[in-house]
Amino acid sequence: MEENNQQSNNNTQNRNQNKNNHNKRNNNPNQKQQNQGQNRPKKRKGPPKFSAKLGNQNWEIAIKDAIKANKKVRADTLSTFNNIKSSNASIKITPLGGLGEIGGNFMIMETNTSAIIIDIGMSFPNENMHGVDILVPDFSYIKKIKDKIEGIIITHAHEDHIGAVPYFFKQFKFPIYATPLPLGMLSNKFDEHGLKKDKSYFRPVLKRKIYTIGEFEIEWIHVTHSIIDASSLAITTDAGTIIHTGDFKIDHTPIDGQPTDLHRFAHYGEKGVLLLMSDSTNSYKEGITKSESTVGPTFDRIFSNAKGRVIMSTFSSNIHRVYQAISHGVKYNRKVCVIGRSMERNLDIAMELGYINLDRRIFIDPHEVNKFDDKDILIVTTGSQGETMSALYRMATDEHRHIKIKPTDQIIISAKAIPGNEASVSRVLNFLIKAGASVAYQDFSEIHVSGHAAMEEQKLMMRLVKPKFFMPVHGEYNHIYKHAQTAITCGINPRNIYLMSDGDQIEISQRSLKKVATVKTGKTYIDNQINKQIDDDVVIDRQNLADAGIVMLVVQIDEQSKKLIGKPVVRTYGIVADRKDKAFTKEMEDLLDHFLINAKPEQLQDQKGIENTLRQVIRKHIFRTFKKYPTIVPTVFLM
Repeated sequence: MEENNQQSNNNTQNRNQNKNNHNKRNNNPNQKQQNQGQNRPKKRKGPPKFSAKLGNQNWEIAIKDAIKANKKVRADTLSTFNNIKSSNASIKITPLGGLGEIGGNFMIMETNTSAIIIDIGMSFPNENMHGVDILVPDFSYIKKIKDKIEGIIITHAHEDHIGAVPYFFKQFKFPIYATPLPLGMLSNKFDEHGLKKDKSYFRPVLKRKIYTIGEFEIEWIHVTHSIIDASSLAITTDAGTIIHTGDFKIDHTPIDGQPTDLHRFAHYGEKGVLLLMSDSTNSYKEGITKSESTVGPTFDRIFSNAKGRVIMSTFSSNIHRVYQAISHGVKYNRKVCVIGRSMERNLDIAMELGYINLDRRIFIDPHEVNKFDDKDILIVTTGSQGETMSALYRMATDEHRHIKIKPTDQIIISAKAIPGNEASVSRVLNFLIKAGASVAYQDFSEIHVSGHAAMEEQKLMMRLVKPKFFMPVHGEYNHIYKHAQTAITCGINPRNIYLMSDGDQIEISQRSLKKVATVKTGKTYIDNQINKQIDDDVVIDRQNLADAGIVMLVVQIDEQSKKLIGKPVVRTYGIVADRKDKAFTKEMEDLLDHFLINAKPEQLQDQKGIENTLRQVIRKHIFRTFKKYPTIVPTVFLM
């Protein structure tokens, strides 16, 4: 009790002493003036500094001020594009491939005096393009601006981004700027196309380093995708910074431990970004795209249960998928046989450049497969898209030299059909199942994961970059439309969004985003077996032959009597069944007799003229009968 009383007395003395000191300071005018001069707060922007001595009314004012100030802070944070240095400069952007389609990515970015090309990719033909293996973009526009092109900028090594480069280099030659893996894969392509000397145009780049290329400053930013060493681009121009994501997803646990470099996107987002062009391929997929690492446990489950050979097929460029399959093969003491030229080539490049580390002693050649027990074999092969010339297709149809499908085989198709390839994939699946093999395809969870960002990843990209303008890229029109709707939910002004199509030339400045011209686009047909172009009219003829058939006839005509000499020789393909050939020949003979009766004498003096006339007569007759316009090939001899 005494201790408490003593403590109370001490507290009372302290309070009195503090009160006396306070009164002394207030009663000394000079001291008060000096203190005011020393402690006067500096003027500052933003909300007022809170004080514990504010009364209730002052607290209410301070809170309202803080709410108002915080709203401004958040608004400024979301509109960092206002930080862009004011400029009247503009940039023209022209997609010549990759919009309104899957693949064929090819884009031009230009000022009045300088231009760069972003990717030169191939695409796949449809079922009506008979004998065509790949499609490459039309390069007509390049002829108009070739004098100001500073270089080719490559985002990553997928075929739909680099597959047309060798065909481009046969007409034009510019420096190629890319990270090591794309250049390594292009090196092999140049060897195949007889362009070894042109590898002198290769310019390896480092990520997170800025390169000045013409009037553009470009930084390659690391992103995760279904191929190693993929990049986005930060392109700084006088008009402002443009972010081109390339193909990407945001994988936080990638196989190589190198996640998407979100910090660089945030860095540019804080500085201010004029335009974001972002991958739209998975714009309908909700949530996030699963990590590549999720495929591993599925592989482990399949390998642990497989009693015979395991045959795994995927995209040859998906090195991490191939690496996971091989790692599980090694885990279960299997020798590895890699079949398919592109698969072998890409794996060799990845190993040589140090992207993956595998002991070469685990590999065997196809002719050695039968020397080992089936349970000790893993075959990694091409053909996940059902390509008729691929190794898997030839195995499935019993046409491969070394590998025949067995009922004990476990097949893994670790890929999803590219739009347009569904029928081909289904065909090879049918062959494999008829051969008795077990097939793991889409019915297995996590046997394949996409390399493209789903909606939540697309949103994250927008929130990091915070662009003023937005143009979705890569995909069919419905994909970019859906991506635009997602952008609007993320606060991007609908008036600042433009949905491009191939050939649209867009001009962007700090004030506006608008279409200013239309540029010629198209596709060139390629026979990949000989690496040469197929002329358009050849493909058109093939389409017509497949659709309507052909009629060939050989006729001898007596000019004087205007009658046939002998019977005409008629051959048809795709018009009538073989058993009806005689009836059709008689029908043509009657048609010719009737034509000759009504023919004018001068018509029978011009062989080419009468052939053209006969072609029209027969074409009209066949259309009336069969509703088709076949190819007519008449050969007339005037006697």
